[in-house]
Amino acid sequence: MPLTADLAPTRTLLFVYHSMTGGTRQMVEAAVRGAQAEGTVQVVLKTAAEAGPADVLAADGLVFATPENLAAISGALKDFFDRSYYPVLDQVNGRPCAFMVCAGSDGQNAVRQLQRIATGWRLRVVAEPLVVCTHAQTPEAIAAPKVLDDDALMACEALGESLATGLALGVF
Repeated sequence: MPLTADLAPTRTLLFVYHSMTGGTRQMVEAAVRGAQAEGTVQVVLKTAAEAGPADVLAADGLVFATPENLAAISGALKDFFDRSYYPVLDQVNGRPCAFMVCAGSDGQNAVRQLQRIATGWRLRVVAEPLVVCTHAQTPEAIAAPKVLDDDALMACEALGESLATGLALGVF
């Protein structure tokens, strides 16, 4: 009898995001493309409004993506964490995670907030936070639809692929 490999996805990578002007959405879509290229990890994409505790518990790896709003994570992603934090506390310890921020200035406070949440959930951050800065500083530029450059999107795609590959290989 020939040996055959079971190609059904056995690990799940969850992307939870919010996007107002399209920048974060583009980042996540690129990362999802990269993750799907791995081929054996199930990739789940949910907006912050759609995602909840059951999604987090079902995931083997997590990616949280947000725009920088007033030097913080978006209210929609904060709402997701408000709804999900205590229901999954002490049930996701050690799971790998990564962060993506579409920033107008530097995005570092949004990253710090995500790091604090990951610490509370006892997640394992397995990649440097990916911050794409649009330099939008005027009310008009902040509200305008964003179009990210190819270099930014390639970095997002690479992040998604590396996370999925790490999950598939059991690295994390």
